[in-house]
Amino acid sequence: MTEVTAAPTSAALTPHQIWVRVRGLLLALLVLVAAGIALATVRSGDQHGRLDPRSADRYGSRAVAELLKERGVSIHVVTTLDDATARLGPDTTLLVASPNLLVPRQQRELRAATDSSAGRTVLLAAGPPSVRTLVPGVTAEPAGPVAPRAPECSLPAARSAGDVETGGFRYASYGLDTVACFPSGGLPTVLLVEQGRGDTVLLGSPDLLHNSSLVNQGNASLAVQLLGSRPHLVWYLPSLTDSSAAGEDGATDGNGNGTPDDRSFADLIPPGWSWGTLQLALAAVLAAIWRARRLGPLVTERLPVAVRASESTEGRARLYRKANARDRAADSLRSATRARVAPLIGVSLRDAHSPSILVPAVSARLSSTDDSVQTLLFGPAPSDDAALVQLADQLDTLESEVRTS
Repeated sequence: MTEVTAAPTSAALTPHQIWVRVRGLLLALLVLVAAGIALATVRSGDQHGRLDPRSADRYGSRAVAELLKERGVSIHVVTTLDDATARLGPDTTLLVASPNLLVPRQQRELRAATDSSAGRTVLLAAGPPSVRTLVPGVTAEPAGPVAPRAPECSLPAARSAGDVETGGFRYASYGLDTVACFPSGGLPTVLLVEQGRGDTVLLGSPDLLHNSSLVNQGNASLAVQLLGSRPHLVWYLPSLTDSSAAGEDGATDGNGNGTPDDRSFADLIPPGWSWGTLQLALAAVLAAIWRARRLGPLVTERLPVAVRASESTEGRARLYRKANARDRAADSLRSATRARVAPLIGVSLRDAHSPSILVPAVSARLSSTDDSVQTLLFGPAPSDDAALVQLADQLDTLESEVRTS
């Protein structure tokens, strides 16, 4: 005798079905990773950050660095204060890209080193806190827009450059030997301060050193003359990982506003990460909407297993019993009886659950009182399990009498 093997009753997905569902997602993820690696490989040599002389992007400064090299100026890029001060000398120009990132202790050390070097120091967009320490006697006023401005000063580099795109911080000096150029609102945006054998140049905005702005107006001429006055240029890019800043309180942000103690965790997150998080959240919402939308009307599907009607009835009965839902069980029994009895006495299914139509018809067929039929078919819920069983027997008897009458 051949043994018949029953079909598996598990609804779990097979490995093939899982592969079919996830292969598209895995392919998209692989393409994304490959594109990211390729893009990083292609552009890794061109991007180093803002005002970096090795960076060729629009906010980098490779263009001015190349011009300086053509004039014979050697450029040394450093990211720590120790490296920057070690290279200072009378034949050196020190460019500090972000002086506002320096903590007060670093600013004091830098000032002491530059005072004794007799070289030139160029500070880019130095705000009130850093100016107060690095160039005593000079104050920084609120930043203004960057726009083409005339030199209006006697500085040879400024006069030969002509109109230059300057702006940002404006500076006022008291009791110092200075040359004020490119005024905005009555205050200079470029200030040269003579300090013994050396000097300090304050640029209110670093925009003229960007690759994208160097070709505008006289930006290139002024940049080359200010940075190329000495044969050596130390390009100092302050870094948050500099060990000389460890344990120091009172550091300011990029605009000279606030200290680390004043900043929250959200303030320390770069703007790019915030926008990226917002985009990911939006993508997740759109994906949820896409997955949750209705694709059309409901359709019947073949169940993974065949369930007998008696099993479904028994299962529902057990649920009713576990929840003590005698009211729901009674309503289900009465509704099914009404639906079966109505066609036998000429009442439509639409009126099978209307007491005013069904009760008189049943009473007339069985010669019973309306009250007894009303109580049986539309009465209250049973008070206990015994009453529910009795109701089921009475409904069964009623249906049998209707069929035989």
